Amino acid sequence: QVQLVESGGGLVQAGESLRLSCAASGRAFSNSAMGWFRQAPGKERDFVAGISWSAGNTYYADSVKGRFTISRDHAKNTVYLQMNSLKPEDTAVYYCAARIGAAILTIERAYGNWGQGTQVTVSS
Repeated sequence: QVQLVESGGGLVQAGESLRLSCAASGRAFSNSAMGWFRQAPGKERDFVAGISWSAGNTYYADSVKGRFTISRDHAKNTVYLQMNSLKPEDTAVYYCAARIGAAILTIERAYGNWGQGTQVTVSS
């Protein structure tokens, strides 16, 4: 079991940056692939980025490729999402998720552990 707590959300203007953090507790963190998802008002929760348990592999949604970077620090049990060149359409609640296993998967139901979410609002 992995417990996840996100932080770092806020209100920014278009073009600015934010870094989200996801602090994990539980021994399973080191064996978990991690993902970031987001949910905009009235929309489904969508995959944003994922990182394998070894941090050797990453994968991004097309909408954020080249602007967002996912990373993890095993010593700190933390996963990060660096978001640059933010756009109003990036506005959403961002969720951190963990799944036992090495592979990055983009489907929501593959992840068994979720954080409470952090709001990101980008104004134009």
